[in-house]
Amino acid sequence: MYRIGEFAEMTGLTKETLRYYAQMELLVPVFVNPKNKYSYYDNHSFLTARLLVYLRRFDFSIQEMLTVIHDRSLFELEEILKEKKVALRQRIVETEAIVTEIDEFLEMGD
Repeated sequence: MYRIGEFAEMTGLTKETLRYYAQMELLVPVFVNPKNKYSYYDNHSFLTARLLVYLRRFDFSIQEMLTVIHDRSLFELEEILKEKKVALRQRIVETEAIVTEIDEFLEMGD
């Protein structure tokens, strides 16, 4: 088992993020020492942590991450990622439309 500091270093997550993820029940320590309140993680926790790192990088919200971890099977991960990709592409289209509107607005002022 790994203490929170070791685990943070291994996963690339900060200790604060790990504490927040525990509070949100995204990644709960496998053991918390009742005497000193140190949190411990295991190898399974490592896999979950790495998945969470990627989900954040892929612009998943905390709520979306909770859905992946708790409500939907990891066997559905490919489908979930495809859905996210479609949503991100739509957001790009919408953002480009807004940029065009800004340009048009600025041109009206000239």
